Amino acid sequence: MGVLGEAMMESVDSSGSRFTPLVVVELASDTKEEAIGWLLSRIRDQQRHGGAELLVEQLGPGIAAQEKDNPNMFLVGASQQRLLSGAEDVGLFKEFSDGSMRGFTCANKHNFKDFKGDGDSFLSMAECQYIVKHELDTLRARDETHVPGYAQVKLYPGKSIIRRLQSKGILIQMFPLHEKEELKRLSFSWYKKVKLSLQPLDDIRHYYGEGQAFYFGFLEYFTFALVPMALIGVPYYLFDWEGYDKYVIFAAFNLVWCTVILELWKRCSASLAYHWGTLSRKKAFEEPRPGFHGVLGFNPVTGREEPLYPNAKRQLRIYLVSVPFVLLCLYLSLYVMMIYFQMEGWALTVHDEEPTFWTGILLFIPSIIYAVVIEIMNLIYRYAAEFLTEWENHRLESSYQNHLVLKVLVFNFFNCFASLFYIAFVMQDMVLLRQSLATLLITSQILNQFMEAFLPYWLQRRRNKKMIHKVRKRKTLEDKELPLAEQVRLEADMSTYLGTFDDYLELFLLFGYVSLFSCVYPLAAVLVVLNNITEVYSDAFKMCRVFKRPFSDPAANIGVWQLAFEAMSVIAVVTNFALIGMSPEVKAYFPDSETQLILWTVAIEHALLAFKFLLAFLIPDVPKHIQIKLARLEFESLEALKKKKMLEASELGKMQ
Repeated sequence: MGVLGEAMMESVDSSGSRFTPLVVVELASDTKEEAIGWLLSRIRDQQRHGGAELLVEQLGPGIAAQEKDNPNMFLVGASQQRLLSGAEDVGLFKEFSDGSMRGFTCANKHNFKDFKGDGDSFLSMAECQYIVKHELDTLRARDETHVPGYAQVKLYPGKSIIRRLQSKGILIQMFPLHEKEELKRLSFSWYKKVKLSLQPLDDIRHYYGEGQAFYFGFLEYFTFALVPMALIGVPYYLFDWEGYDKYVIFAAFNLVWCTVILELWKRCSASLAYHWGTLSRKKAFEEPRPGFHGVLGFNPVTGREEPLYPNAKRQLRIYLVSVPFVLLCLYLSLYVMMIYFQMEGWALTVHDEEPTFWTGILLFIPSIIYAVVIEIMNLIYRYAAEFLTEWENHRLESSYQNHLVLKVLVFNFFNCFASLFYIAFVMQDMVLLRQSLATLLITSQILNQFMEAFLPYWLQRRRNKKMIHKVRKRKTLEDKELPLAEQVRLEADMSTYLGTFDDYLELFLLFGYVSLFSCVYPLAAVLVVLNNITEVYSDAFKMCRVFKRPFSDPAANIGVWQLAFEAMSVIAVVTNFALIGMSPEVKAYFPDSETQLILWTVAIEHALLAFKFLLAFLIPDVPKHIQIKLARLEFESLEALKKKKMLEASELGKMQ
């Protein structure tokens, strides 16, 4: 496989053909022999016989073999021709000779820009691994009634074999292998050298796929978008320390800023998606989730046998159990918040009675404790939300993710911002609001950096040292490069990357701190910029050194998070205008009637919301030049279809 073959050790499968290992499949160590033999034969079988037509071999014991090592680890690869046909199956978009992005077809392969010879370096390793995963995922049961050796693990025609084995714990994990040389190059250009330059998004996409690249692209964009806010915030903070009345201009800037940056991101996102070939890519038909269960029946769309679960039953679980549980958690969050205010009041009383240096420090203690408690509550709630969403039994992964995101966002938003809303609009204490916002922001950033980067790195270093020590006991490694068997086992022990959910959630909360209340604490944007710069390095580091390589995710945007950020920007308009309405300068215009002030505030806030939505409508989501390219492609494909039909009709006429 050209580049891949040079970069990784090649393996030899049972038929004697050499192949590059792409994916590791690990079965439970006590898996029965007949189940292993059956699975391997299904992976190797030709497609016309219902197999995946992939290459597979068992991982050898390696140099530092131990009795506790799992023998049931298998390396999966594919021939070049199989990968190319797989690229067509998954609808992979590649650059055409005219510079446009088109769906790859084997019949047309020589018209694609980078296709040379037999196309051995045409597909990136991430794309090859995605294809192998897709072929394994779509491996279906034929006439088997159960997994051989496991009479209780039922199978029925059309059922995904891999998903069934996963849900029953026979298949422990399936992960793509790191490509050491490419990873070294990416690490160096991404986080190993401190530099003032953009992230290598194309390289990240090439190695990890579009889903990861979009997250890092958004993180970079968000950081740059915060710079104007930070530049305005610094002089505000330095020259207007006690002048809280002067935040009207800053709040007004906030209103426009949070709308414009999200609309411009959509355009930036569309440009990236077109460049990477995912903008017009058709979404594959979604298979049921591994954990989905129900009564066996026929899917009306595919005609295949699969579990069916009544939607009414799911809705009852959501509205009678999940919704009350979320409301109960919100009540508990409110209760904890009131305890925090009591602590705050006690600290203030102690300081007022006898002000000293230590009582001054004591004023910050309740906020720090509350910030830590918020993080702990968010973590506990996250596990509960995952359990509940799993119990709701959603058929599709996308539906599961949407319900989980909604539950987590509602609680996190309430838990993190309720106290700030209470201080701002009930207590109307701007000094306390500034102090609370600063403490929450700084404490949460320190905790996040520790939990996300330093702790996993420390644990991984311990694991790596153990593995390298084991190998060195048997053999001196001259080039310090682990043999393939040891490398695979080391990666198998690495932490599993659980996706970008927590990373986006952190950015969502930071966006909230900046867009909602930064007019009261103008340094918020500066702190978030500094956090994001360290976040780029720590996230890049953990992707390259701490976690297993995740499978590529062919995304066209940041998904449901775009809606979450837009919802936050709407709340930001209301919050900022309410803060403007509370300022003494605005109140001075309505000395006699508070009702008149409220009515005017609400009216102008509604007008601003209308302006915000108009702005969102006027700024096109997809740049004009990309719209033209997409329209041209659609026109060309329609014309080609017409010609094909005309040729078929004329050939039919000649035959008659």
